[in-house]
Order: sequence, then C-alpha cells, then structure tokens
Amino acid sequence: MRLALTGQYLEVPSTLVQALTVQGRGFWVMSPFISYDGQFILINRGFIPEAARDTLPAPPRGEQRLTGLLRLSQPDGAFLRSNNPAAGRWFSRDVVAIAASLGLPQVAPWFLDLGQPGEAVAPGTLPVPGLTVVEFRNSHLGYAATWFALAGIWAFGLFMLWRPERKATL
Repeated sequence: MRLALTGQYLEVPSTLVQALTVQGRGFWVMSPFISYDGQFILINRGFIPEAARDTLPAPPRGEQRLTGLLRLSQPDGAFLRSNNPAAGRWFSRDVVAIAASLGLPQVAPWFLDLGQPGEAVAPGTLPVPGLTVVEFRNSHLGYAATWFALAGIWAFGLFMLWRPERKATL
C-alpha cells in the first residue's frame, strides 16, 4: 500500500539491517521519524553496500514529505539467525525491537519503504531507495505440468494393473 507522511527524522542514529538485493550484499538503513500527528515510525531509507557502512549519510533535516510502501514488521530475525540488539546485529526489520534498542516510545507496527520500485535514482545516491520487490513468482505452468504428469503416471499404472492380458494370466 502506498503511503505519504509528513514530519521529520529524529536525531537518533540509524539502524543497519543486513540485506541481500539485486545490488548485492549490504544493509537496509532504518531511520526513526516522527510524523506531525505525533506517531513514531521507522523509515527504510534504502540500501547501502557493505563498503559504505562507515560512511552512512545522515537523514535530511527539517520537514520531510515521504512517499513509499507500507510494510509490516518482520519480527524475530531471519531464517536461522536471530536479531541481536545488544551487539547491533539485525537480520530482519523488527520495528518494535529496533525502536526499543533506540529508546523510542511506542512505534507504529509497520515501516515505510521509501521510493518506488523501478524509480530512477541518481548515480552515487546513498542509500538507494526503491529496491522493494513487489512481484510474486508465477509458477503455475510448472505446477500444471507436474499435476498432469502425475495424472498420466497414475492412469498408466491403473492400465497396467487392469489390462486384459494380466487378468487372463492370473
């Protein structure tokens, strides 16, 4: 769902969450934001490669009008990897845990992914917004082929069991 917010970024450090995108390995940059209606929200400002970890640009100051995709929180870490707030290791965008580690009050149970998939971004821009994948894999042809093959094997098996020559020999 597309959403627009107006407010400003908090002067609190951003949180880096490990990511793997079409641009390679790196981090999502999650920055706290307060909207003008007083709601605390985490904003995924975009992707930075691993090499840019130490040169992370600060969020812009002053009033901001942000547009992006509303995404639900991703609690409890990633497959076989749990978030470790004490060590600053994040594997999923768990907004409640990230907000707690930053000392923020109650935060929205969702985050905003800035940008739009396929949107043009100036070369060298960091973080890179708009890398959210909103397409689903379409495997229907493969599923149909599998089921028709299984039905054919089942029909062949029935034919072999009930063929007339087999009954005559029994």
